Amino acid sequence: MSSDKDNAAPKTPVLVTGGAGYIGSHFVLALLDRGESAVVIDDFSTVPKREPPAGIPLVVGDIGDIDLVKRVVQEYRIREVVHFAARIVVPESVADPLAYYLANVVKTRAMLEAAVESGVKRVVFSSTAAVYGNADSSPLSEDAPLNPLSPYGTSKLVCEWMLRDAAHAHGLNYAALRYFNVAGADPMGRSGQTVQNATHLVKVAVEAALGLRDNLTIFGTDYDTPDGTCIRDYIHVSDLAAAHVDVLRHLRRHGGALTMNCGYGRGYSVLEVIDAVKRASGSDFPIVLGPRRPGDPVEVVADPSRIRRTLGWVPQFDDIDAIASTALAWERRLAEAKCASRRP
Repeated sequence: MSSDKDNAAPKTPVLVTGGAGYIGSHFVLALLDRGESAVVIDDFSTVPKREPPAGIPLVVGDIGDIDLVKRVVQEYRIREVVHFAARIVVPESVADPLAYYLANVVKTRAMLEAAVESGVKRVVFSSTAAVYGNADSSPLSEDAPLNPLSPYGTSKLVCEWMLRDAAHAHGLNYAALRYFNVAGADPMGRSGQTVQNATHLVKVAVEAALGLRDNLTIFGTDYDTPDGTCIRDYIHVSDLAAAHVDVLRHLRRHGGALTMNCGYGRGYSVLEVIDAVKRASGSDFPIVLGPRRPGDPVEVVADPSRIRRTLGWVPQFDDIDAIASTALAWERRLAEAKCASRRP
């Protein structure tokens, strides 16, 4: 059992790369809710520019800029980095792999160099279930074969290896969290997905339910699943943010390096997710049947045993209807704000 001293919030802030993005912004909120502080670096290359919560310094810049990262680490006496900054769209990575290796691998390598040379002690890395590819078994444990199907998945796996090797050479303590399908929004309405032209199923379905899209396309209905559509393990973004706080506490207690799945251990098909959004919204919307997308595995469901056992992580929003409802509430908030901004 850890002492209060072990669990006390550090006196210095956590550096959050990509902290203005979807998952990063929720993690910043989770830190604040627990009495901790953060510094955000973001270049706003994939999300609209927005300010972090009051009191959180924002540095607009590129994590590939070693001198910039060093200056931030030194100015704020950073000892912990939680690294979200990345490009994450699977089909886009298939079409433009070099852009993904630049954004996800080359720039992560630069950030790690800056962190190591500036005395950072702990790094938490945002990885993905895409490292597993089209696995033969389900649910997936962390020991499952690693065979990514897309440059996105490969880029994240390379970063895991790079972090492991840097940690061994330089005495870093680290964790790599492999996310399954992240969805939903902060239940208090403080953050959610803001990216334009989103490809995440829940957000796309919510936009269709609100009439912000003409229809929703299902990419593939001939998979070997009960209803012919892909199956994914959807995790609420607030539960994922809490997992990052939990893993930081583990590392602060001098717990060893970790690689862990972040999911609930149950899967929902594309059609089941669409039904959940329809229930939440009370509206129907047109569906278009399209071909399979390159790089999409059939079924990806987590075995979350390790994270539950090691961290005592207990999800609070393990329900597809709760995920759909919070995503819908956030999207309505965005639409209302957009309408208000147009009023004279």
